[in-house]
Amino acid sequence: MGRNRREDYMAGDMSMPRRAFLGGVTALGAMSGLRMPAHAAVSPSVANLPARSNVVIRNAYVMTMEPSQPDLPNGDLHVDNGLIVDVGTGLAAPGAQVIDGRGFIVMPGLIDTHWHMWTTLLRNMSGDDRAHGYFPMTTALGKVYTPRDMYYGTLLSSAEALHSGITTVHNWCHNVMSYEHAVEDLRAMQETGLRGRFSYGPARSTPLTQPFSVADLERMHGDWASLSNEGLLTLGIAWRGVQAALPNAEGKMELRPLSPDMYRVEYEAARRLGLPVSVHLNSTKFDKGHIIALHKLGYVFDGLQVIHAINTSPEEMDILAAAGASVSISPASEMRIGFGLPKVAEYLDHKVNLALSVDTTPLTGNADMFGIMKLAQNLENGRSESEFKLPARKVVELATIEGAKALGLAERTGSLKKGKRADVIMVSTREVNIGPFTEPAYMLVDSAQASNVDTVLVDGRILKRNGKLTAIDVGKLMDEASAATQSIKQRANWK
Repeated sequence: MGRNRREDYMAGDMSMPRRAFLGGVTALGAMSGLRMPAHAAVSPSVANLPARSNVVIRNAYVMTMEPSQPDLPNGDLHVDNGLIVDVGTGLAAPGAQVIDGRGFIVMPGLIDTHWHMWTTLLRNMSGDDRAHGYFPMTTALGKVYTPRDMYYGTLLSSAEALHSGITTVHNWCHNVMSYEHAVEDLRAMQETGLRGRFSYGPARSTPLTQPFSVADLERMHGDWASLSNEGLLTLGIAWRGVQAALPNAEGKMELRPLSPDMYRVEYEAARRLGLPVSVHLNSTKFDKGHIIALHKLGYVFDGLQVIHAINTSPEEMDILAAAGASVSISPASEMRIGFGLPKVAEYLDHKVNLALSVDTTPLTGNADMFGIMKLAQNLENGRSESEFKLPARKVVELATIEGAKALGLAERTGSLKKGKRADVIMVSTREVNIGPFTEPAYMLVDSAQASNVDTVLVDGRILKRNGKLTAIDVGKLMDEASAATQSIKQRANWK
């Protein structure tokens, strides 16, 4: 009685999250003119979201990102029951709600391919000295995370993703200390309606000789039908690879092989269960040859995703391309932490599937994928000393269809094509930071910001409209996230 929200958090009132953040969805849906679902017909998580809409967006600039469908300068997009019904001009859409698309770029939702979503509670805490750097900070504070902290961290990330026009995420969850930690982290994705992959990984503090709990992974795999949010979510593993750059007795970095008792157990569990594998490697000048080491073991395969891969040789790029593996880069975090300058054009020249990622907001500050696109283009043009090295349209591909390919989702999302799932965003071009209307690809890469995202649909559900999230009470979310961060710092005695 009389407790504030922080006191509720400290007391561990586990009934609060759904009530605090999603209890107002029905009212929000009614105000938005959206149909609400019958709860008996859908899963508990989906039941709290707006219903899949029957809408037609008219007279927009439709940027399809689909090779078989050119852009439509004055086009329509019809969405119903979670699917793209048609893309064209003058579409007949009887009974559909009409959205005026004039002044908007309508495009596929943006796709993040690697994001430690739990770390967003630690935003702006990577300091200016070694003791408070990103890795010491996230390891020390990550140790005290409760399952509930995982929920709030990923809930805040998910809300920011939707705000930023990101409709698909790869939640690279490397702080799984128990099955409950994984389930609560996953719950945030379920309740916000994002599409994505959840990659199960060991806690940051897990020794490099110790594999993660295969039993818990198998349990999650067995439970996936009830966890997948009607197929919106897929399962993978966040793997540690076969070698690492570690400090020696003198504090100097040296490359060391990891224990086969660890890496084989994790890798073979994923392959046995048919799960995709994602791994950080070749991240710095001290870590090299990792892809060759994997190749010798037969561990490079179609669907393998490698993260960062800054210090990768041309030979290794060819290995990845031949196998059908993909690379995810995060220019903002890689430069902020001092890994170096990520490669863009060189991977593309070697025909490697390349995509973009947020990585972690304690380093990037935010999840603005438009800013990440701009940084990718700028650093590559600067490196090549050419204004024209990396075309804007190619950069938009990295954030849409190429990201979908990297996550094995290109048949469902990443472009606007009849029959694909309706993951769509509307970007306003009538704002002072982006207008006047000129060349859409340039506008998105050079000028757009998350604040220009007016409307977001995921699987046909309108989750942002008129610049406001429809299914999340942002004020309550920030109250709870702030309380969670303060509690984490207190429990870790972090100064």
